[in-house]
Amino acid sequence: MPSAQALQFLKLVRDALPGTGDIDAAALSVRRSLEGLLPPDSPAWADLAEAAELLKQEFRITILRRNSILRERPEWYHGPQPGDHHWSALKTYLTGAKGWDEETVDVIDGASSEVVSLLENPRQQTFSSRGLVVGYVQSGKTANMTAVISKAVDRGYSLILVFAGLTDKLRQQTQRRLEADIVKRHPSLWHLLTTTDIKGEFQIPAQGHLMGMDRAQIAVMKKNVAPLERLLKVIDKTPASDMRRLKVLLIDDECDQATVNSASKEMDMSRINEQIRLILKALPSVSYVGYTATPFANVLINPYADQTDTLDDLYPRDFITALPLPEGYFGTQKLFGRTPADPENPQPDEEGMDVVREVTADEEAKLQAPSQKAQATFVVEMTASLEKAILYFIASCAARRARGQEQEHMSMLVHTSSAIIMHERVAALIEGWLDENRKALVNGTGAICTALEQVWNEEAGRVARPSGSEMFSEISGFVPAVLEALHVPVENGASDDRIDYNSGPVTYIVVGGSILARGLTLEGLCVSYFLRTSNQYDTLLQMGRWFGYRNGYEDLPRLWMPEALRVRFQSLAAVEAEIREDIGSYSRQPMVTPMDFAVRIRRIPGMAIVARNKMRHARRVSIGYWGRHLQTIRFARKNAELLEANWKAASRLVEAAGAEGSRDTSFTRPLFRDVPRSAVIRFIRDYSIDATHQDLDTGLLLQFLEQDHPALQHWNIGVVTSPDGASSAEPLGDLGPVSMVRRSRLSGLDALADIKGLMSRADIAFDVPGDTGDGDWEELKTERREALGERPLLLLYPIDRASPAKAGSKARVAMDAVHDVIGLGLVMPLSKDHGGDLVSVELAPPSAEELEAMEQEDMDAVDAAGLEEPAVV
Repeated sequence: MPSAQALQFLKLVRDALPGTGDIDAAALSVRRSLEGLLPPDSPAWADLAEAAELLKQEFRITILRRNSILRERPEWYHGPQPGDHHWSALKTYLTGAKGWDEETVDVIDGASSEVVSLLENPRQQTFSSRGLVVGYVQSGKTANMTAVISKAVDRGYSLILVFAGLTDKLRQQTQRRLEADIVKRHPSLWHLLTTTDIKGEFQIPAQGHLMGMDRAQIAVMKKNVAPLERLLKVIDKTPASDMRRLKVLLIDDECDQATVNSASKEMDMSRINEQIRLILKALPSVSYVGYTATPFANVLINPYADQTDTLDDLYPRDFITALPLPEGYFGTQKLFGRTPADPENPQPDEEGMDVVREVTADEEAKLQAPSQKAQATFVVEMTASLEKAILYFIASCAARRARGQEQEHMSMLVHTSSAIIMHERVAALIEGWLDENRKALVNGTGAICTALEQVWNEEAGRVARPSGSEMFSEISGFVPAVLEALHVPVENGASDDRIDYNSGPVTYIVVGGSILARGLTLEGLCVSYFLRTSNQYDTLLQMGRWFGYRNGYEDLPRLWMPEALRVRFQSLAAVEAEIREDIGSYSRQPMVTPMDFAVRIRRIPGMAIVARNKMRHARRVSIGYWGRHLQTIRFARKNAELLEANWKAASRLVEAAGAEGSRDTSFTRPLFRDVPRSAVIRFIRDYSIDATHQDLDTGLLLQFLEQDHPALQHWNIGVVTSPDGASSAEPLGDLGPVSMVRRSRLSGLDALADIKGLMSRADIAFDVPGDTGDGDWEELKTERREALGERPLLLLYPIDRASPAKAGSKARVAMDAVHDVIGLGLVMPLSKDHGGDLVSVELAPPSAEELEAMEQEDMDAVDAAGLEEPAVV
């Protein structure tokens, strides 16, 4: 164990690191600052050397970002270290007092370290980042959140802001959890800006502003306009000296709710969205992390929109990370299964669990008013399925008591309507039924007791349990205790008799509405009777409070719902899986950032992904590539064999285009028309596309090209040359040596050359006669279709292997490849909507002209600042 002095030096060296960039240089900086205070032979210098070695060991640890897409930044976090206070205390608490097994805690440890590594280094003077963490409904996102907060504070984050839902109930729930898990482990190291009291919301402090202090500060707030406005006012009044000391981690829980701009017009902002954006703008050092299980709205924010008053709109530009599926978690796919690959031979894991029971249309009609107007006089009736669900809940509670779980919470959810008046009537219906049958159930007599035994015998064993299910005779003796404890609270925005899990174990049949459909946890949920549906993915998934963990009673959960609702959840299981597969697939591509990547979301007929006002930037897309322009921008510049093979493949295509198509000599650059699709397919098979181009996977591209569609039968083939370019060392087929284009690469990489952009916008109209107008990518594609019809275009880009960077550029270096390079551009026919059944936000990569303009702007900024550029050698 390092000495206390070494740990103090470790903090000083780590603090000095961002300004030096090298551990030895940071240690030397610390030594020079202390030389006037310590003699040359002081034993403290040995502690300083030990601290430097500890930091070097820390940097040898690699956090595997298996589940993240990120913008590359200097690595700074390498996991918990000796001397960390908060994570070590939280870990001890989880494995000790809370009784979590070490394997679960290890998963939380790894996932939270991955998230922290994606934040900005708090040792920087100023910083700003935006990230998104995608979890699962009721999966323990808060556990990851608490671990992230603990580790972030251990590393220097000093102000934690947590936006926790829209209601006091959710805010209190989150505050209570964070205090119990983190603050109470080291209370002297924390300062609370909010409390668990119902009136404990953020208020303007006595001094009127925030203070930089030695203790970490934490505020858990509702996403309501009033507290957000108070926070912004306090930030604005905070002295600059205090503001510089505050390194802020802002966690936005359920960030798809209220945070995303839902204003009807592009340049307008909803009130809550505006306040959050203003808060982020006012904080000089902040890492923003949104947590959600339903990220549909967040990934459909336009990252390239013109922003109002320079406020960026919370697109997760720096990272998107998907939390791993926790062991023992009950989610959509496990419960509802997924579409089988072979419908005639479905696999067990495709089938889902045998836990869903049907509610018929006739029964729905007895519990749901046909219209809002009819609710005033509608009389609810007990149905066979609701009675069966209640009986099964009573039996399941008795079974849990028989298993020794009498000290744990036990809950049933009844959600039939969003209307408050209907909640009261359904709760009264259930309480009346209990009053009518309680005596017979306690005494074990009569038809109702026979029905209880029949329900248990029907359900027991339908989901396997290692030790087998209990006989009814083993659980019947616990039924009186269940009924004695059973209570029917109503949980909605207007109710007084609400759930309370803080006063010992409870047994509830909870009747409620929308407040139960977002964030609020029903402890020990075992039975759900669910009628209310939604046409939106996010709303429907969030209603599924039955997702989560059922330790010790994995075989007992049951769901009653209409068949149509069951089908929707099954479809959503596939959608969820695809989103996470998309993120996981791109996370394996080291060159892909959130600004290059658009999460695709499959449409389900008859459903909306999110509310219409959050879909402004969604575009229908499909793996079919219709209406898209595609380009290769990454090349293995040191692989001579591959580059040469690509050049030869392009040469064969040029020869085939001349032999099987027709050369259009009216164009100054080589252009061939009416080239048969077969020549294009041969070229794609022979041409090696770097694996980092996930949207240009060769197999998927060939699958698309080989479909029998008239728009793909004949192609135009062009060769993009430059009038002042160097001549290629080898001939390009029958064209002989060609004048090549120049494309320098981004600096900081070696074997893989990333040129960022290959195609110029004008290249879209490469084969269009006459002058083409100006416009964006889509406008030019529309003009091309109007001029030529639905004709696909393939462009070859012979790239000079040298391709020097523009003089003065700091971001780029010469291509310096071992062979001249062939780039590939494709302009596909038809519109993006053609055959599309997925949506994503559209990410338009910059054109070659835009890249040149950005480089010039960088150089102009350097000149204006009077800084000297390094010499180019």
